[in-house]
Amino acid sequence: MTISQTSQPLPPKYLQEDDLSEECKKLLSILPKEKGWIESYIYNYQGFWTSPRVIQGVIACQQQFQAQDSDIILVTTPKSGTTWLKSLLFSLVNQMKHPIFKQNHPLLVQNPHDLVPFLERRPYVDGQVPNFSSFTSPRLLSTHLPYASLPKSVQDSRTKLVYLCRNPSDTFISMWHFSNSLRLGYLDTNSIEEMFDLFCKGVSLHGPFWNHVLDYWKESIKKPHKVHFLMYEEIKEQPKIQLKRLAEFLECPISIEEENGEVVDEILRMCSFENLSNLEVNINGKLSTGPENKLFFRKGEVGDWKNYFTIEMSEKLNHVVEQKFQGSGLKFLYT
Repeated sequence: MTISQTSQPLPPKYLQEDDLSEECKKLLSILPKEKGWIESYIYNYQGFWTSPRVIQGVIACQQQFQAQDSDIILVTTPKSGTTWLKSLLFSLVNQMKHPIFKQNHPLLVQNPHDLVPFLERRPYVDGQVPNFSSFTSPRLLSTHLPYASLPKSVQDSRTKLVYLCRNPSDTFISMWHFSNSLRLGYLDTNSIEEMFDLFCKGVSLHGPFWNHVLDYWKESIKKPHKVHFLMYEEIKEQPKIQLKRLAEFLECPISIEEENGEVVDEILRMCSFENLSNLEVNINGKLSTGPENKLFFRKGEVGDWKNYFTIEMSEKLNHVVEQKFQGSGLKFLYT
């Protein structure tokens, strides 16, 4: 019998579960599960929701990763401006090695996710040990892990954590669009109503959203030298001020000469949504994990949730957020 010309193509790596270890499969059988955002199901591990392959990566990462005091780790909940902050951080930290005005700057030919890899993803998810020794100091990495699930060496070292938070309404809309785009052609897309209800219940990628944000918010207050808390909307409103504060936290402050030489302006221009989304690598390129680079550039706007939420949805999420963040001192901008 011949295979049909219209047979379904093999799903990309991130949707495959056949190569999970027996240990991971056994663990999944006893974990709470819900309908998945990207995969068929999402599981609750160590108090947060994530995919089977990521759980395998998290276990390996927690056991094997050894942090260095000079490490810089970018932390976000998914779809909170991760791609943008990766590009900003890479530009700042590598200003000596890769001057921003050079024509062959890495950001012009590589996606930010390839330049700043996720700690708990490749190659940990495939049961391999990453070769971080090839990274020059300071090593620039990223993660979606909640604070309590970071490798112990990260918590105990002087590793700096840069946390980026986005208002929950825009985060949800971006997460819903992104996860559906990864399912397209392989699994049915999820309705906005169903995923909104799950989000409000706390069932979201690396969520509950409020637990993730609050834990890092509290750590930033307790350890301001270790955790720098940023808000997506504030970078949008005051990009120069926020970039300079970030540079000071990373101990690579921007000099008056650099500022007068328009270094700050050029970093913000090169890392802008308009510039990055129109680069050839981000139009036609793919990550090693399978997703197309263009999926990481949808709108990058504040307030896009207004195009999708009903009055009831807005009131419901506002009520949940008000309850969860009560007394924390943390406020979100929704404009």
